[in-house]
Amino acid sequence: MDMQKIVPHLWFDREARDAAEFYTAIFPDSRITSNVELHNTPSGDTQIVTFNLSGYTFMAINGGPYFKFNPAISFMVNFDPSRDDQARKNLDVLWLNLAQGGTELMPLQEYPFSKRYGWIQDKYGLSWQLILTDPTGDERPFIVPSLMFVKEQSGKAEEAGDYYLSVFKNSRRGQIARYPADMEPDLEGAVMFSDFMLEHQWFAAMDSGQQHDFTFNEAVSFLVRCKNQNEIDYFWDKLSADPQAEQCGWLKDRYGLSWQISPVLMEEMMEKGTQEQLDRVTSTFLQMKKFDLEKLKAAYNG
Repeated sequence: MDMQKIVPHLWFDREARDAAEFYTAIFPDSRITSNVELHNTPSGDTQIVTFNLSGYTFMAINGGPYFKFNPAISFMVNFDPSRDDQARKNLDVLWLNLAQGGTELMPLQEYPFSKRYGWIQDKYGLSWQLILTDPTGDERPFIVPSLMFVKEQSGKAEEAGDYYLSVFKNSRRGQIARYPADMEPDLEGAVMFSDFMLEHQWFAAMDSGQQHDFTFNEAVSFLVRCKNQNEIDYFWDKLSADPQAEQCGWLKDRYGLSWQISPVLMEEMMEKGTQEQLDRVTSTFLQMKKFDLEKLKAAYNG
């Protein structure tokens, strides 16, 4: 399996390790893969936890109480009866686990688009959509990040998908379903559901014209793993749309979505380096907006 190029990055106050342990306990074939301590960051001493849920990699950070999860970004979990004869039972078990201390956003039941579907916010505030997929449809991976375009971004899901398809390689449009007439406040022709592949990874997107009190924020960002400085420069130039948001490898695109443009080498440094090396790298990258790979290497090597 090639390296997962785009990794969802979850911002917790202090619960990153707890959450990773919770998720890896309730998802099949899951494990924590690394745990790194960083010192003297703007959030104080912090922890970055990398974990894998059923073959899909996430990162989580203890970053302090600055950002809260909301349903603008959720994770679809596809239970496919053609691949798993216990799909419905396994869906129900995962739902019960995610429901511990959580909040139902759409109850688990039959809908026109699925025999079994529900949308839930877990006890940490992260949102999951569990769906029994139609086995006759195109095969999709087990976990797919889903973007909901709301407020001033509502109606832009299709345009955003086209934009991301133009930026990332190994990309293609999947399906697209539009709102029919008489679905106000959702506009006829806006995107009820769409998906697209970026770097061999699937993402879903939809518009919502409902009154929501949330939109994209830094609680969920997407970390792009770059092989070299050319890749860092390319993604930074293509995606960054808000100079105010540029900080420590983070940026915001024209739709308000947060990305981190980060060298793969940084992960290797963090996992293999001594505490002194990590401290030097941390104090160096905290002064950067876009990452400078040579300066990071120099800091690491002392």
